[in-house]
Amino acid sequence: MDQELGEKDIPNAKAVRRWPVESQEEPISVIREETEEELKAVDDHARPLTSKGRLQTHFPQQNRPTSSKNKYPRPGSTRSQTSSRPGTGGSRKTVSRASSRKSRPESSGSRLEKPRPGSDNSDSDEEIPTRPPLQPEIDFTTVDISDEKAFDTDLEDKGAGSTPGVSIDLVADFQYLRTAYAIDTNLKFSDNLFAALKTTTAYDPTGRTAYIEGCKKAGVVPASYFLRHMNDPHLSMKHHGLGSQGMRAIAMSLVSNTSVLTLDLSDNWLGQHGGHAVCEMLRDNCFITHLDLSENKLGLQSAESLSQVLQQNSTLTHVTLSGNDFDDKAAIHFSDAIMNSTKLEYLNLSHNLFGENAGVILGPAIADNSSLKELDLSWNSIRRKGAVAIAHGLKNNVYMKKINLSWNGFGLEGAIALGDCLKGNQVLEEVDLTNNRITSEGAVLIGKGVSANETLTTLRMGRNPMQTAGCYGICAAILRNPNCGLREIDFKDILVNKDFDDIFKQVQEQIPDIKMRHGGMEPPKKPRARIHPMVKLTNYIEKNNLRLVDFFNKFDKDGSMSVTYEEFQQGIECAKAALQKLVKSETFKDTGIKLSQEEVQILLNELDSDGDGEINFSEMVSGHTGFQESQQENVNVILTATQARPVTT
Repeated sequence: MDQELGEKDIPNAKAVRRWPVESQEEPISVIREETEEELKAVDDHARPLTSKGRLQTHFPQQNRPTSSKNKYPRPGSTRSQTSSRPGTGGSRKTVSRASSRKSRPESSGSRLEKPRPGSDNSDSDEEIPTRPPLQPEIDFTTVDISDEKAFDTDLEDKGAGSTPGVSIDLVADFQYLRTAYAIDTNLKFSDNLFAALKTTTAYDPTGRTAYIEGCKKAGVVPASYFLRHMNDPHLSMKHHGLGSQGMRAIAMSLVSNTSVLTLDLSDNWLGQHGGHAVCEMLRDNCFITHLDLSENKLGLQSAESLSQVLQQNSTLTHVTLSGNDFDDKAAIHFSDAIMNSTKLEYLNLSHNLFGENAGVILGPAIADNSSLKELDLSWNSIRRKGAVAIAHGLKNNVYMKKINLSWNGFGLEGAIALGDCLKGNQVLEEVDLTNNRITSEGAVLIGKGVSANETLTTLRMGRNPMQTAGCYGICAAILRNPNCGLREIDFKDILVNKDFDDIFKQVQEQIPDIKMRHGGMEPPKKPRARIHPMVKLTNYIEKNNLRLVDFFNKFDKDGSMSVTYEEFQQGIECAKAALQKLVKSETFKDTGIKLSQEEVQILLNELDSDGDGEINFSEMVSGHTGFQESQQENVNVILTATQARPVTT
């Protein structure tokens, strides 16, 4: 018989249902974990599901238990509670959850059902309705993992953060679910889960089932971002840190995926094994057209597999393989792919380790290619013979529209070959030669090709040491070509002068819609500081080892120790003539007596201290000595200003 607690035993209490126990003598105070045999004997129970099929882990406010002690424990937990009711005497009794679950009242939550009006609470013979049997407590096949409100620790795009209002229980359950996927076969329900998914889904075009199975085999946590977006036509998984194991699971899923058209896997450190997994997937997938595998350190080992895929796959049109440490040996495999591919339209091999030998290998392949419209070989080390081979390949190619050769180092040899290429190629529309060590001479040689080309629309030659002379040569070549199609010229970070500005105005008159970019106008040259004529005179006297009196006697023809302005000017002219003879005989390279008429007049005004129109010897001596003293004072002032001052306390 069941023990009953009525309102008379509990003061100020509402109607309370009876709790069945194993014995009438002692009340329940501790709930222990049931055994497997007891669980099998009890009908399976589960928390209700929402309208979307998601596992309901929280209850409405009006149905929440009044105390946290009355909450149902999470499956697998060892939570226990201790209660003491009036009149029990503090004794405890342990019963199983299975026995108590049979007689719990039916409700949507854990709160006891309130009595209806007119009911008799004291009736001990009233039957307590039991909960109808439901699905198992953990049924992952009905959980909607693709729900955007679910908790996610993966990287999301900006603005796709967590949804407000998600309960803590829901977050915990989703973490519990994700962890279950990655745990090894020690958890029995993991095996049951994958077995159920296999039996319930015969064919999954999205690849969800294959991805979950792959995660289990690889021992990795499934990326919920991938599960939610695997049906998007543009799938971006960049910066997710997938690694080789995570990539294997995704590759298993994408084999049967028919939705993804653009796949971005950049910066995931896939390595050799991850690269092989991608290649195996692309052998069977015939829907992906754009693939980005940049910054994944694929290396030489993956180059051969990628080459085979690019030759066999008939849907890939755009492939980015930058930043994968491909070297000259890998260029052998990519040359086969470039030569034999018939669908590939865009190939990016930038930021790799291709050198001179790689250019020699890739050049002939470029010449024979019949599908590529754009090729990016920037940020490599293609120089000398490699640069010449690339240019010769472009000359013979009749399909390629754009070529990016920036940041390589073509130099003068490459510039000569590129000039010849532009003369013979009438297909290229855009050429990028930024930072290729092209000098002014190289720019003029490229200009010869521009003067004969009619299809080129964009030419980028910024950050080359060709200065304003090279820019001038390109503009002059445009003026020589009346059918020139150039519409954009880039001379970034190259200073130009007024001469270039004038010739570019002529180019604008010929091509009104042309756009040009340069590094700005050269700053105007500062005028040289004027040298005082007395300094020149002093230098002349010192360099010719003359005494001041001897110098004066050259001007004083009559020996009166006084010279007029006319005599002084004639003496200066004679000194100039004598010095010119010395310069021709290479006896003196710099005389310092080069005085203009203005400087001669300044010198005369300074030496004639009394202003009588004549310069006597005493005025010459005093003027020369006074000037030297003033110069020495200026030097002393400069030295004093530059000396470090003592530190004062």
